[in-house]
Amino acid sequence: MSDQFSHYIEFRHVYKTFAKPVLADVNFFVDSGKTLAIIGRSGVGKSVSLFHIMGFLKPDKGDIIVAYQDITHFTEKELAKVRKKVTMVFQSGALFDSMTVSENILFSLETREDYDEKNREDVVEGLLKIVDIWDTRDSYPSDLPVGVKRAVAIARALAAQPECILYDEPTTMVDPIMSEHIGDLMLRLKSKLGLTSVVVTHDLDLMRKVADSVMVLSEGKAIYFGPVADLGQSHEQLIKDFIEMDRVVKPAA
Repeated sequence: MSDQFSHYIEFRHVYKTFAKPVLADVNFFVDSGKTLAIIGRSGVGKSVSLFHIMGFLKPDKGDIIVAYQDITHFTEKELAKVRKKVTMVFQSGALFDSMTVSENILFSLETREDYDEKNREDVVEGLLKIVDIWDTRDSYPSDLPVGVKRAVAIARALAAQPECILYDEPTTMVDPIMSEHIGDLMLRLKSKLGLTSVVVTHDLDLMRKVADSVMVLSEGKAIYFGPVADLGQSHEQLIKDFIEMDRVVKPAA
């Protein structure tokens, strides 16, 4: 831990504008081993926040702290070292369709400096068993449902032995059973491996299940940042509407 930075991830007065302001004076933090959920309507800067954490985007103003380092002005070479600690599971899965599930994970393993070819099959088997999809090892991504692809993407991310995983809409277009499985998996990785996480989601059930804190974005601003348990006490009308809409569209048990 840096003497200067006490949070694993932190945004300090971050601004980003494309055609219009996407992030406007956004502040939040995530402590090591904790999970932050970022929620809000489409197009409010949720994924843009993840891209700043990964260093794919740089802020117009403000500071980005990742892995206890100020990465705001890092070069690509410096960011490459950070990305060994922080990895991202994209909504698409970003898997190689020409490779089997096992080969996709092997590809990630081979980027590690401590990679040992002798035990590579054991490592792949262990990762697939962690995410409960060992039976898909010889399948190709195009033959798998969306939820299983997401689990494969998580296994591939774990192959790099990260400290932190960023999840971009992990349960979108996933059936309820697989959604529950992914939520359970995220909790397991947090408790067993101590992973720090940031999850962008529309799924309030997932937020309540896995997150310690939540940030709500609206029109570029963080209108709420705090414990998940206190979200329902917010006086912000948009947050009240968001929670009520979730309650209305949820099927009866």
